[in-house]
Amino acid sequence: MEKLSFLHQIYTQRGESLWDLSYKRPVLIVFLRHFGCVFCKEAMTELGKKWEQIKAQNTHLVLVHLADPATAESFFEQYNLSDVDYVTDPDGLVYQQFGLLKATLQQMMGLKVWLRTFQQGVLQGHGLNSHVIGDGFQMPGAFQLYEGEIKEKFIHKSIADQPDYIKLADCLSCRPS
Repeated sequence: MEKLSFLHQIYTQRGESLWDLSYKRPVLIVFLRHFGCVFCKEAMTELGKKWEQIKAQNTHLVLVHLADPATAESFFEQYNLSDVDYVTDPDGLVYQQFGLLKATLQQMMGLKVWLRTFQQGVLQGHGLNSHVIGDGFQMPGAFQLYEGEIKEKFIHKSIADQPDYIKLADCLSCRPS
């Protein structure tokens, strides 16, 4: 597999590159939609609940977002993720480098999206979509990085898809054979 040299140029708020982090231990990098998105709130709730389990798997969690740092830190704090590393990407350039595209109408408004919006927004209490900060058409995604390579990935087919973060964090292909 090819090393992703662009990881040298992507830094967390603490000044560490994704390249360097990926050589210390596996990195679960989660690309979020805008913070007003019901599915972003669902993802954050899930990550907040599983944060200790992810750390126990010796995986470093990094969130990539489209907002400004102050807004992101306030948002992350709501989900008990105030100590998580993050990458601020208001122009979506890091999303592009990982091949995450803009959503099509079907990916944003399909039947699955409507049903899951009702389930998560109303029944689970995440609220309906609110103020968009960033690009409302940006698709999310999740990747497991190790030693400069993508080892596992979850590419959303719709904005309503939800990855198995624990499975991604486990990174079976990061272990010596």
